[in-house]
Amino acid sequence: MKTRSIHPWPVRLTHWINALGMVGMFMSGWAIYNASPLFGFTFPKQLTLGGWLGGSIAWHFAVMWLLVINGLAYVLYGVFSRHFKRDLLPVHASAVKRDVVDALRLRLAHEHGRYNAVQRLMYWLVLLMGVLVVLTGLAIWKPVQFQELASLFGGFDFARYVHFGAMAAIGAFVIVHLALVLIVPRTLLPMITGGKRPLANGETGHE
Repeated sequence: MKTRSIHPWPVRLTHWINALGMVGMFMSGWAIYNASPLFGFTFPKQLTLGGWLGGSIAWHFAVMWLLVINGLAYVLYGVFSRHFKRDLLPVHASAVKRDVVDALRLRLAHEHGRYNAVQRLMYWLVLLMGVLVVLTGLAIWKPVQFQELASLFGGFDFARYVHFGAMAAIGAFVIVHLALVLIVPRTLLPMITGGKRPLANGETGHE
């Protein structure tokens, strides 16, 4: 029986680079937030990175470039390998509704290498949040040089709220993602080794 990887190596590589990068991004971002909080709370200093505002900003931008390059590599691979078309499309509202109901009833089936409608929708939303967080980050970083971009997000002050909201959405995705791994731990190993699954009709074994 012919098989193909559940997760091809470019997907695995970009996934783990992204996982490590997001830790640094969140921790440095929390330190920057603490210097000028938007809400009535701050993050514990033990969970921040950089030691002081300048150091945290340096970490934030260093990790940002890593994640941007990694994200672009993933998108290019997803388009040219047809990973997006094969694994993340289509996304139908009726299918999402069905899978949400099944998940709430603890009846949602899981098949290695096949994304259900909720997973597909979540991956597209987190990609969108990734674009949003980069654009708002640029607007906050250089509000004069990128004044048109800052204006698009309601100015510097409001862009900070949009940036925080996009990062919170990404954080929520990470929490749900980790929770699903804990619920179905057998999904972790294929993300490390690649794993194998039988080819469906019309598929090839090429990654």
